[in-house]
Amino acid sequence: MSYYSKFSDKATLLQKAAGLNDWTSVKVNAHMHTPYSFSAFEDIPQALDMAVAEEVKVVGVNDFYTADGYAEWARECEKRHLFPLFNIEFISLNKEDQSNNIRANDPNNPGRIYLSGKGLSFPLQLKDPYLQQLVDVRNESNHHVERMCGKLNEILEACQAGFVLSYPKVKEEMTHGSVRERHLAKAFRLEVEARHSSAEAQKAFYKQVFGGKELKSDPADFAAVENEIRGNLLKAGGGAFVPESPQAFLDMESVRQIILQAGGMPTYPFLADDAKGGFTDFENDKERVAAQLKERGIASVEFITTRNSLAVLEDYAEYLYEQGFVVTFGTEHNTPAMEPIELKARGNTPLSARLMELNLRGACVTAAHQYLVARGEKGYVDIDGTADIASRETYEKLGRALIEEA
Repeated sequence: MSYYSKFSDKATLLQKAAGLNDWTSVKVNAHMHTPYSFSAFEDIPQALDMAVAEEVKVVGVNDFYTADGYAEWARECEKRHLFPLFNIEFISLNKEDQSNNIRANDPNNPGRIYLSGKGLSFPLQLKDPYLQQLVDVRNESNHHVERMCGKLNEILEACQAGFVLSYPKVKEEMTHGSVRERHLAKAFRLEVEARHSSAEAQKAFYKQVFGGKELKSDPADFAAVENEIRGNLLKAGGGAFVPESPQAFLDMESVRQIILQAGGMPTYPFLADDAKGGFTDFENDKERVAAQLKERGIASVEFITTRNSLAVLEDYAEYLYEQGFVVTFGTEHNTPAMEPIELKARGNTPLSARLMELNLRGACVTAAHQYLVARGEKGYVDIDGTADIASRETYEKLGRALIEEA
């Protein structure tokens, strides 16, 4: 039975939508990573229990390279009367941007572009060659982490640490199949804690494996310690760093096609302003970036709101919405640090009523898109990536009624 079979038919939903005029009170978080990639959450129920406690009604799973968490996400959302959005995330490569040294939403790597897919089919419907491309890039990502694990073990052996990390054990016990660099950092920290009970002993050990560099963080601050492990050992310049192979990245258009073939909407995640007010080369002119995204067949954008000032969020989100884009917001939760599910701008600043509205409208379009594609109808974005901008308000109303029925 289709997940969407419990919802009313399209005509009934649109009839119900006529009486739903509240666009600011329904909270949405459209971008959350789970343990199916890497996450602050121990499991999906924890994430969704937090959403209920914070009165967040619409929640989007957004894991790297996998839709394996969709079934559990849908099941646990249904128990809690939450509306699920089924998303995915990739790291792609635009060779033209790379050759021109243009940074997009990866501030350290020109040409490298994160792309999300919003509103994919559930269950995932993806045929070859697109399915094989997804499998291959996920496997390559895992192999990359396995190679880093090997180099990390060489450092541990040279330091006579008394332990090494087992990649198969990390994969089996800490993941659902997708292994990330952060899993290695977490496994490393847990092993250090198991063998060195005091903070002083842990600091001394980290100083040794960091080549004489002191641990800056309190050993009790798990997220900060894991970030230092990554920075000192796994990132460029660290002893266990392994450059990613070309096979680790599909080109941007290939990723866009995978998302479209999976029933979703290709989505560009903005970095927008950093803590110093700076922007990347690609994003620093909102008029230009909107035009370039349209040229590249992208009709949906998103922001991780805690990264940005309220003023920039309002400026960019409003402009992009006026230009016809679907706009959504999320938190990621792709680090060990636990944050609230409810969205805030930088500095714990509450979102304005207009931002709440834009986020809900974007989530409604995504919800309607999922529902229609599951029924064999055309969604907001067709198989070529063309958005039905002229009918966007109808999709918003349809999705608003769907969310109300969850």
